[in-house]
Amino acid sequence: MATLGQTRTKTQARLVGDIGGTHARFAIADANGRLDHVRVLRCAQFADPEQAIRHYLALTGLALPSTAAFGIANPVSGDEVVMTNHHWRFSVAALRAAIGLQRLLLLNDFTALALALPLLQVHERHAVGGGQIVTGAAIGVLGPGTGLGVSGLVAAAGHYVPLQGEGGHVTLAARNRREADVIDCLRQHDEHVSAERVLSGPGLIILHDALRAMAGQPAASLPSTEISARAIASTCPYCMEALHLFCALLGTVAADLALTLGARGGVYLGGGILGQLGRFFTRSAFRQRFEDKGRFSAYLAQIPTFIIDAPYAALSGAAIALESPLCIGYESTERAQ
Repeated sequence: MATLGQTRTKTQARLVGDIGGTHARFAIADANGRLDHVRVLRCAQFADPEQAIRHYLALTGLALPSTAAFGIANPVSGDEVVMTNHHWRFSVAALRAAIGLQRLLLLNDFTALALALPLLQVHERHAVGGGQIVTGAAIGVLGPGTGLGVSGLVAAAGHYVPLQGEGGHVTLAARNRREADVIDCLRQHDEHVSAERVLSGPGLIILHDALRAMAGQPAASLPSTEISARAIASTCPYCMEALHLFCALLGTVAADLALTLGARGGVYLGGGILGQLGRFFTRSAFRQRFEDKGRFSAYLAQIPTFIIDAPYAALSGAAIALESPLCIGYESTERAQ
């Protein structure tokens, strides 16, 4: 089963992007999502996406294609985009005109990632736990990075249709007394403790400092990479508990997504954090918590969970979105101005 538009064979080049809160990835793609000239830029080095795009073109020495599609870590519901986890704010139509594109499509980055899931090869994912894919069933995808992205694919008329939502901002639920205490601690600073508030790079820092505060220790404000490194090396008890809680809570949220979608086609894990955790994650409580749903534990045990090992899959998904007959994201075209 394919995503809508995936089987077209046009070869016209497209500029594609995957814009997160920390990094912006750009490439040239064909209609089937094959990529070339991939570059990764730091968003903080540029005042706006136009500067980042012009820098990419200068780096590669490429001419600007007439068509582009960018996945972005943000809701996309109209022309005005205000990023949740970065300072960029822009108009899709103004960006298209400033760069000189004939067509620009903007969509949520995890919607783009979802579109790419049917393209993944076996070597571009690895399983965490058991379960078997049910062909044609719904698929879930989520992943912690600068924020928490969530999307999925649902079957319709022999094709997959991508979801366009903001599931990372659901309320985080506790599974035991310790987690409830941690969430109560976090609620002293943020009235709504969303899944993203904890299950992200910044969230791991907040979680670590909350555990220290609960133990009467001052905040350390370590970067998330250092917290992970100390946890993996077993050199800091607060870092270890923070990362263990992080993985367990992610298992709960992933299971909620699987139950909501009926994602018997699998749940895929992306984002910029999990691939760096290696064996710590596979040995963590993630999968145990994924299956820990009372009467529906057996149901979830049959659903496979995978870590995505293809770092630029969302770029391929952005290219596929351009070929879809569905209304995905927000589009600006030269003739519509």
